[in-house]
Amino acid sequence: MRIRTILWAVAAALAALTVAGAAQAQYAPDAVRVMERAKAATGGKAWARVAGLHEVGVEGGFRYERWADPLRFGIRTDIGTPAGRVVRGYNGAGAWSLHPTNEAAAAEPQPNMAAARAEAYVAGYGYYSRSRFDARAAYVGVRQADGRSFEVVRVHPNGGEPRELWFDRKTGLLGRIVDPVGKAPRTVEVSDYRRVGGVMVPFRFVTFGGGLAKPVERVLEAVDLKPVPREIFSLPRPAG
Repeated sequence: MRIRTILWAVAAALAALTVAGAAQAQYAPDAVRVMERAKAATGGKAWARVAGLHEVGVEGGFRYERWADPLRFGIRTDIGTPAGRVVRGYNGAGAWSLHPTNEAAAAEPQPNMAAARAEAYVAGYGYYSRSRFDARAAYVGVRQADGRSFEVVRVHPNGGEPRELWFDRKTGLLGRIVDPVGKAPRTVEVSDYRRVGGVMVPFRFVTFGGGLAKPVERVLEAVDLKPVPREIFSLPRPAG
């Protein structure tokens, strides 16, 4: 399996975080208000007991798994394709990817550290556990889309890309995630909330825009909230 990887040294990572923002964990009061309402609507204090996230389902017609760490930056996705498994990971300091063939690896862009950090923050529901993640957030205001009204918060993990979180004004639930980076924003519609343990999480995601030829749907079949071993977020060591 072909490997493409970029790893940061610890000193370089710390330097990048320092440059990204002198003040850490800054959240505007209105941003906190919106995020706290969403947290209360999906489980409130029960989120403090969530130590890991493991999703299983189908994305774009392919089998899909994702692991995320709600305690610190960490994410891994595993997608089965006709050519074999494609695995991507980020452990807070380095992003990497594994591909079944040299051709697939050649077509894959280099791992984007800033994008991986933002994805790990959102996937791990970092905005519900603000003391755990080095990030900041601003209140954008009210936006309308598809006949619904949203309060928009712009979150920005230090050292990562920004994301816009659109919370439904009626329910308080997260309804959209917008990636504003690049020429065309990419949007993920979030829906089908279900109770897992003591919290509620979405089971359906539809991604569109950002250069995609057509929307990509991800439907989850199961979500497990057990702790996730930290080593799975790092590049696997070669056998032998």
